[in-house]
Amino acid sequence: MAVPFYVSPEQVMKDRAEYARKGIARGRTLVALEFEHGIVFVGENPSRSLYKTSEIYDRIAYAAVGKYNEFESLRVAGIRLADVKGYQYGRTDVTAKSLANAYSQALGGIFMGDSKPFEVELLIAEVPDADGRSRELYHILYDGSIVDEQHYVAIGGQAEDLTTALGERFEEGLSFERAVAAGVGVLTGAAEREVPASDLEVSGLDTRRQRRQFFRLTEGEVAATIGATAS
Repeated sequence: MAVPFYVSPEQVMKDRAEYARKGIARGRTLVALEFEHGIVFVGENPSRSLYKTSEIYDRIAYAAVGKYNEFESLRVAGIRLADVKGYQYGRTDVTAKSLANAYSQALGGIFMGDSKPFEVELLIAEVPDADGRSRELYHILYDGSIVDEQHYVAIGGQAEDLTTALGERFEEGLSFERAVAAGVGVLTGAAEREVPASDLEVSGLDTRRQRRQFFRLTEGEVAATIGATAS
């Protein structure tokens, strides 16, 4: 009788984590940082229709790196959850923290399950409402781990180096233009080449906007924003 092949639980978890990290590292990095009136996401993304960032709810935004079909399915699930909760209770009951916890539980369950782990990392961001809640930025990893980030963060390949570079450029009260320039600067440094405006996805949350505070810049607006700080 053949002896069943044994693999320790620790080795299984290590292998699954390595698999997820390698998949995420193949994607392009995305950075997020606070500016004077909100939070901005800057990422390299040559596609004009397959976005890494999107609106989840009035003051809440979603950003992801990794395998597109996996983080897109999570995005849709998050929107549905937010809509249902806002309808059943109230719009102010939909928060980045509750969504981040839901994503954390979902990714943790997938990571520990029988299927392959998701090759994704997520960011959930929220800006203050009329009640004055502070800005929030939650980083959710492939295994469901969740980190409450402060001021800035990078996700994807080379994330640690990029987060360090962001720390060197970040200042309290950055203008929007300078925040975008900081994000583009660290991405350019990591890529060791100039990243054209056509390959950049710039979006985020701005408290100056009415009700729905998510925005996304066009290619021309990205170029103009970068040019404003270069001149």
